[in-house]
Amino acid sequence: MKLLRVIPESMLKGKKVFVRVDFNVPLENGKVKDDTRIRKALVTIEYLIGKGAKITLASHLGRPKGEKKPEFSLEPVAQRLAELIGRKVEFVGDCIGEEVKKKVDTLNDGDILLLENLRFYKGEEQNDDEFAKKLAEPFEVYVNDAFGTAHRAHASTYGMVKYFNVKGAGFLLEKEVHVLSEILESPEHPFIVILGGAKVKDKIGIIENLLNKADAFIIGGGMAYTFLKAQGKEIGKSLFDEKHFEKVRQFLKEGKDKFVLPLDHVVVSDFSNLSGLKEVDEIPEGFMGVDIGAKTIDFFKERLRTAKTIFWNGPMGVFEKKELSRGTVEIAEAVKRATESGAKSVIGGGDTVSAIHVAGLSDNDFTHVSTGGGATLEFLAGIPLPGVEALK
Repeated sequence: MKLLRVIPESMLKGKKVFVRVDFNVPLENGKVKDDTRIRKALVTIEYLIGKGAKITLASHLGRPKGEKKPEFSLEPVAQRLAELIGRKVEFVGDCIGEEVKKKVDTLNDGDILLLENLRFYKGEEQNDDEFAKKLAEPFEVYVNDAFGTAHRAHASTYGMVKYFNVKGAGFLLEKEVHVLSEILESPEHPFIVILGGAKVKDKIGIIENLLNKADAFIIGGGMAYTFLKAQGKEIGKSLFDEKHFEKVRQFLKEGKDKFVLPLDHVVVSDFSNLSGLKEVDEIPEGFMGVDIGAKTIDFFKERLRTAKTIFWNGPMGVFEKKELSRGTVEIAEAVKRATESGAKSVIGGGDTVSAIHVAGLSDNDFTHVSTGGGATLEFLAGIPLPGVEALK
């Protein structure tokens, strides 16, 4: 993978540079609600400004499914970026065509232009070659800084790259690959993987790839109940993944004592009525687990106390509801304490990032907070990412 930092200045100064960023941010009343992803891209943007490049940024936002829908416009993002970077950000209401070419041609060294939502065209997600060629046409240099979409072989992350002689990874993409590669290749032990969330299938690849590298897998969230059932425990009407049940049984057999499972649970009979919450060791019929219990919290915290490397993806319960957030919040605080004691902690994107914010913590409380959800899991599962492979 070529890095932006090793591209000679002569190949950047005065050049029309296309930068794929991940500005898929939440909007509310026409304004950016959370600008974290925009802030993460600033290092690369400011570097290119300093090198005198003519910068054009491109991203998707939401799921417009190939249609031009005003509610998915990136124009509010251009406004927020201008505020953050303290300079004018041009915006054009398309991402291909004559209007875009004209705008790009009028840019001066250090100017910034943001294109309209790439997913307003079906060709983006379909990796259509005709669309990819049109996207690449006005530009001389390609930079990918969107790790969150690097696992997708889309036109802007994969298809258009072949049309460039000069291409590289931005600083955010470079950092993600570096940090996650260290976890795969040389984690300091004890190395503990915390996995939660609802779906077993999302975590199968990472368990398979890290089974012989990690010292322990702490399992929480909805996926824990399939593991508990595989141990012969009663799970009531908790989430159960029958399709991957045999795979889970195989993991428990191969992993022997590596899997650390909940000892008790917060349960409810009717999810729409949380007034009936109670903590139990065994889940009775007619009840479902919605968070880890107090014994489990202490048990998990004790295991994390000696960790030297921690990777965490997936909440411990339905953390979006305050009554069910205790397990997730306490584990977040335990990972923060381990980090303060010298452990390397990597938070694996998606819901887990939302969870640490619910816990009142910030990205600075951990070694690295990944911008990728699916991309992070696939990378650690050993699956090559198209957006990274295209830069090689």
